[in-house]
Amino acid sequence: MTRRALIGGAASSLLMLAAAPGTARASTTGIADGYHHGHGADRASRITKGTTLVHADLHNHTLMSDGRGDPEIAFATMRSAGLDVAALTDHATLMGIRGLSDKDWDRTGELADAADDPGHYTALRGFEWSHPLLGHVNVWYTGKFTDLDESHSMAGLYEWISRHGGLSSFNHPGRQLVRFDDFAYASAMRDRMVALEMFNQRDDFLFDGWADGRTSPLVACLNAGWRTGLTGVTDEHGDDWGLTEGKGRTGLWVAQNTRAGVEEAMRARRFFATRISGLRIDALAGGVRMGGSLPITKGDVKFVVDLDRGDSWQGKPVKLQVLRPGPEAPDVVDVIDTEVGRTTEFTVPLDRADGDWVVIRVSNPKKVNKTPGPHHHPCNDFGIAYTSPWWLSGENTSGPPGSGR
Repeated sequence: MTRRALIGGAASSLLMLAAAPGTARASTTGIADGYHHGHGADRASRITKGTTLVHADLHNHTLMSDGRGDPEIAFATMRSAGLDVAALTDHATLMGIRGLSDKDWDRTGELADAADDPGHYTALRGFEWSHPLLGHVNVWYTGKFTDLDESHSMAGLYEWISRHGGLSSFNHPGRQLVRFDDFAYASAMRDRMVALEMFNQRDDFLFDGWADGRTSPLVACLNAGWRTGLTGVTDEHGDDWGLTEGKGRTGLWVAQNTRAGVEEAMRARRFFATRISGLRIDALAGGVRMGGSLPITKGDVKFVVDLDRGDSWQGKPVKLQVLRPGPEAPDVVDVIDTEVGRTTEFTVPLDRADGDWVVIRVSNPKKVNKTPGPHHHPCNDFGIAYTSPWWLSGENTSGPPGSGR
C-alpha cells in the first residue's frame, strides 16, 4: 500500500476541517495551563527594539515520508494553531526506505508557496537528511534535496549544504548512536549549521544519553566549536501539527515575518528553544542579544532577561540557570530565582579560559527532568526554555553569529 493510498477518501474532509474556523479540531486541541493558541505574551520585547517575536515550528513530517498527515492541510493547520512560521521537512531517506521523491519535493515547494503570506505567515520547504547511525539533519533554503545515495557521510552532507547555500540543524542530538561523528567540527559549516534541537517532541535533550555513559549533547556540540543557536521543534508525525501543547517550538526575533526575515534571524542565532506555547524570551549579555559574540575575554557581564507568557503565567516562579562549558555536563555557575512576567537583571563573572560559550536555561523547579544528568545537578528539574548561546570572542565581530547584537 502506498502512502497516498493510506489517505483514501479522507483528504477532502480533512481539508475542509482545517480550513473551517471554530471547528472542534482547531478550538479544543492544545489547551493547557490556561493558554489558548493565538494568545500568550505580547510580541514586543521590553529590552530591545527593531524586531518582533514570531512562534515557529521548523521540523514536521507528512505522508511524503513517515508521517501520517496529509501535506495538503499541514500549513493551514499550523497557521490555525497560532504559529507564525512553519516548515515541512520530510525525510530524504529513512532506514533504507525512500522518503521524498523529486515529485514530492516539488509539491512541498508548491504547498509552501501557496501558504506563504509575507508579513503574516512564513511557510518554508526543507528536508531531513536521515542516517540511522550518524543522526538526522534538517536543511532549509535550498532549491534541491539530497539523500544517503548522494551524501552518505557527514563530510559529504556538509559539502552539499555549502555548495547549495542552505541552513541546517542537528536534530534530536543523541538519539542516533554516533552523534554526527561525535560533533566533529567542520569550519566550512560555521555559518550554515545554525541550530541544535534542545526540545524535540516532549523531550529535553540536555542530558540525552547520559544514562548510557555519554556526554551532554549541548556540551559535546558547543565544546567542539559549533556555533549553533538552540531550537525547539514538534517533529510532528501525526496530523495535529502545532495543536498539541507541550511539544517543542522556537521563538524567533525577526525584523520582518518573511522568508528573508526568518533566514536573517536564523543566521544571527536570534532565537530560543521552548516547549511552552506563547512564551516570550529576550535576553542581553553585556548589551549583546542571544546568539551574539561578546567582545571580552574576562570580566563581569550584566545579563538582562525579559520573560513573559501573558496573564495565565503572571508571577509563576522559575529559575534562570547560567550554563557554562564543562567536560561532560554543563557547569551551572549561577541560579537566579525570578518570576514570569518581569525583567530580571543579574551579573555573572565570565572567563574565556573556562570556555567560550554561555547559555541561560529557564526551568520549573517544582517538576523533574525526565532525562536527568549527574546526581544533584541543578538542571535535573523541568526545562521550560533555553536561550541561544553567547560566545566570548575577545573581539568585535560583525558577521554571523555575532550579528545578534
